[in-house]
Amino acid sequence: MEYRFANPGHDKPTVGRISLDRENLICQSISGGKPNRCVIFPANLSMVAEAIERRNQDWIVRTKFTSDLIIQVGDSTFFLHKLPMVSRSVYLNRLVFQRNCNGKRHTSPKIQLDNLPGGSKTFELLVKFCYGWKVDLTATNIAPLYCAAHFLEMKEDLEPGNLMSETDAFLSFLILTSWKDTFRIFKSCESFSAWAKELEIVKRCSEAIAWKACSNSKAFSLGEDDAECLNNLANAENSKLEDRLDNWWFEDVSCLRIDHFIEVIHAIKSKGMKSELVGSCIAHWTAKRLSRITFGRDQLTSKHMNKQLQRVTTECLIKLLPVEENSVSCNFLLHLLKVALTAKINSELLNMLERRIGFLLEQCRVPDLLVKNFGDNDSVYDVGIIIRVVESYVSSVSSNPTPKIFAVGRLMDGYLTLVAREETLSAKSFQSLAEALPKDARYCDDSLYRAVDMYLKIHPSLTDEERLSVCRSLEYHRLSQEAREHVMKNDRLPLKIMTQSILLEQVNMTRSMTASGSNYGRRKAQAIIRVSKGLENGWMNRKEEIKIMKKEVDKMKVQLNELQMCKLKLQRQEKICIN
Repeated sequence: MEYRFANPGHDKPTVGRISLDRENLICQSISGGKPNRCVIFPANLSMVAEAIERRNQDWIVRTKFTSDLIIQVGDSTFFLHKLPMVSRSVYLNRLVFQRNCNGKRHTSPKIQLDNLPGGSKTFELLVKFCYGWKVDLTATNIAPLYCAAHFLEMKEDLEPGNLMSETDAFLSFLILTSWKDTFRIFKSCESFSAWAKELEIVKRCSEAIAWKACSNSKAFSLGEDDAECLNNLANAENSKLEDRLDNWWFEDVSCLRIDHFIEVIHAIKSKGMKSELVGSCIAHWTAKRLSRITFGRDQLTSKHMNKQLQRVTTECLIKLLPVEENSVSCNFLLHLLKVALTAKINSELLNMLERRIGFLLEQCRVPDLLVKNFGDNDSVYDVGIIIRVVESYVSSVSSNPTPKIFAVGRLMDGYLTLVAREETLSAKSFQSLAEALPKDARYCDDSLYRAVDMYLKIHPSLTDEERLSVCRSLEYHRLSQEAREHVMKNDRLPLKIMTQSILLEQVNMTRSMTASGSNYGRRKAQAIIRVSKGLENGWMNRKEEIKIMKKEVDKMKVQLNELQMCKLKLQRQEKICIN
């Protein structure tokens, strides 16, 4: 197979230089259009190529002179000439000179360029430039050409208008004027990221994106008339408009690779972007780039990244999160925690993330805690994640109790009531979630009882042991009177729980009656004594008063005996049912 590049018409080499004028640039708007490009020629020509031919992996430059330089780039071999190449490259000049000093002057030197940025495709453009052919500079090839020019040390000291200066001028133009081209440059740097960072291409692109993102967000500030109109709109519409004005750059930034994304976020932070916007941008990038993991597609596996890259990416995202309060949502952090557990990240970072989520629980709503599972046998929502976070929160506040723990108690009761409707939620998971908080985290157990009742209603096939474990977190004395009455009539509860409730209710009634009877007897005796003292002739003597008091005591004893017999009867019935 042979490809031939000839020099017809406008492709003929031209002595001179086309500068980077606006006439030579096809400008592109942010919204689209043709990409920016620039055509360059070398200023001075030492040798002109008549044709450049490709035969399989070999590139042959046709001139009036025989080839005396062979350069290997990857799998491609270039048969070239010393004069046009060494006259523009300090690096090649040095290698050829060393070879001549070693006594190999009369042989064609073969030079291996293994680490050339951009590889053989970029070197082909370099060869064209050195031999006087036109080179089209675009956003996709400018970065590799710039790095390759530095690799080969194609400086102005050798020739005015050498490739380093030409590519630097066009690179600066693109970064400063074109939003879309800046991202194309980022994309082209992925295969030689180390060179792009060393030569500060990544830094320049990041700062340009940060500057445009921040300035354009501020530039969309509304005038007085616009503000007055917006005040007449619904709050939801205002919120949507503000979001569009602030996050217009999210989608483009989410296309960046993680290392480049990190550089952009650091640059945006340094420009003073609001922490809420930075957090939202990180969440947007995570949802798009880690969507297969974050939202459970493909059973928590990713076809686009191996396990180690997944782990490193997740760790970088956690470190990148803004530290300001409310800069990221609890729901996003829970999804990130799910990815972190899957990727088995550093334990210190994992604990830090769990603590951060734990302290957000005090201001969360139930929907914020919903993290879906996507396994066939899993429950709809990942309860295990919530248990981990609650346990981390409890360990953090145990040494310094806070009144806000009651808010977390209400939150967990609401979450329990919601997940209790899941048919696939195991009794063990429900019990662990119910017992994750200490008992003093709730004012009363009424909401917890509603969640337990809902779970038992949805799961009628539970064993007696499982039903007992589900109810273990309930305490009778922490229920309201209305809830207690419901418990004694609720046939979904285990018989042991119902019996205990009835017995406890009887004991409470006994205590109440005893206390009220004693008060009644005491009040009556005091009244009789007052009356007897007030009467001169007296209706009753002391013996009659004592008889009345004895009768009252005897009545109370009979009532107590009846209650005791009732208690013994219920206990016998319970034993018979259990056996």
